[in-house]
Amino acid sequence: MILSQQYRSILVVTSVDAERDAVIRGIQGDERFTVIAGGVGPAAAAASTARALACADYDLVICAGICGGFVGQAEIGSLVVATEIVCADLGAETPEGFCSVDELGFGSARVSVDQELVEQLTHSMKEAGVVAKKGIVLTLSTVTGTAETAAALALRMPDALAEAMEGYGVATAAQAARRPVLEIRTVSNAIGPRDKSAWRIKDALESLEKGSSVLREVLS
Repeated sequence: MILSQQYRSILVVTSVDAERDAVIRGIQGDERFTVIAGGVGPAAAAASTARALACADYDLVICAGICGGFVGQAEIGSLVVATEIVCADLGAETPEGFCSVDELGFGSARVSVDQELVEQLTHSMKEAGVVAKKGIVLTLSTVTGTAETAAALALRMPDALAEAMEGYGVATAAQAARRPVLEIRTVSNAIGPRDKSAWRIKDALESLEKGSSVLREVLS
């Protein structure tokens, strides 16, 4: 598959320095990429992305970093390419359960992505030996920390593969600037009870570095 779009200038937004550094190692000095650590959470990510887009013109905006993966959907060390970026906690609590902002009629908690690019990237990741999947990536201001919350979230969002904290913020800033957006994540832990002894952050960062190298090749 040959991409119809030529990406000459690409903004990559991570949350923290360790993620940024992994991406920088992966892109191997490719000057088309600007990589920033935009801060933790959707608000910081949106503000940092908007500021970067106001200062320079980019053909593509990418949110990249590590994440939690739903058990049985995205295993530790694997890479997830978002088919849609969804803010899973933007809405209202009701007696009947959670009601999304879409259902409330106040906008949308969902941002679409370039499906051609998703297909090409996922295919290329697999060819390069990266365990990669495509699916919905959730954004949450408070990530999941109990089995009960994980089960409820999986029931409400059955097509989701992973959760993180910045994608929707990056995506809304890109959307406002009328720029295409993409989110790639590598899984460091299973979504559910917070067990830091089971986290594999080093492995996830290594996967992010390798995935960023493939990303660079796909966008060449």
